[in-house]
Amino acid sequence: MPAPYLENIKKQFAYCKKLGDSTFEQIDDHALFWQFNPESNSIAIIVKHIWGNLMSRWTDFLTTDGEKDFRNRDSEFEATIKTRIELLEKWEEGWTTLFETMDTLEEDDLSRIVYIRNMGHTVAEAINRQLAHNAYHIGQIVYIGRMVAGARWKSLSIPKGQSRQYNEIKFAQPKHNQHFTDEFLEDTQ
Repeated sequence: MPAPYLENIKKQFAYCKKLGDSTFEQIDDHALFWQFNPESNSIAIIVKHIWGNLMSRWTDFLTTDGEKDFRNRDSEFEATIKTRIELLEKWEEGWTTLFETMDTLEEDDLSRIVYIRNMGHTVAEAINRQLAHNAYHIGQIVYIGRMVAGARWKSLSIPKGQSRQYNEIKFAQPKHNQHFTDEFLEDTQ
């Protein structure tokens, strides 16, 4: 029997977070604030936006609209984070809010209706929306990190040119059930 949806989705959120964590570990402080041009976002700006979104969506998740009065989305795109410490504090606060709320949910909650900007979503739809949003922005973080790290970058996936070797190892193992994130989360802890 496949793992229940909530167990599966928590692993996918943990995977997304770990991709960001692993990127932060590979780049220097200056790189967190680098912008390609004035119209682009730095990693720090993207983290601030993810933080604002997570805080808004996951505070009182089941009982209030996901777009909270305390949120100022436009200010999330202003470069006000100035240190790695501040960036990591916001990153952790947002993710902690999501994971603590996710831990309170039960499979029966998945069909309940929650609202985001007065638009009804089942809990499952709201979770999927959040996962897609996070993956979109974390992909940006990883891409920027990879660009600024250059040759120092350690791949967070199958390294270039190593697909054949990776597949040989995988196909040498017996068939088994395992969540696709387990290896990455175990290898990087």
